[in-house]
Amino acid sequence: MPIRRIAATAAALALLAGHPAGAAAQAFPAPSPADSAAIMRMLAASQDGWNEADLAKHVALYVDSVTFMTGNGPRPGRDRVVESFSRTYFRDGKPIQALSFDRVALRALGDDHVLMTGNFHLTGGGRPEQSGWFTLIWSRTSEGWRVIHDHSS
Repeated sequence: MPIRRIAATAAALALLAGHPAGAAAQAFPAPSPADSAAIMRMLAASQDGWNEADLAKHVALYVDSVTFMTGNGPRPGRDRVVESFSRTYFRDGKPIQALSFDRVALRALGDDHVLMTGNFHLTGGGRPEQSGWFTLIWSRTSEGWRVIHDHSS
């Protein structure tokens, strides 16, 4: 192993050892109850928007410059997310399957950012259930809490 790689690995391990994330037994802090409630309301509204065939309501939780990570790499911008969802998951302006979320967890990343993880499910429509995990990075904005990055798989 080259000396540079060893030095970089040692430095990273030293940083992790001194950082709360490096301590496996330490729990991550939860956002405040008010922030958690606001974020969960946004997620519920997004789910409702999908199931009500209101794609604009579904993506209202995203900032305009959101990055949506796909198997082909990042897809930048809310408009591109809407275009992709419309093409892949909607027919005649209606969702092909119903959307639900569970196993949602929140971790504060400082006062103005929150990491959300959870499980999504697409069911019904005469198709097999699709499910997977998601990670959302939320940021406090002038409009309230919004998602700046979505990685769903």
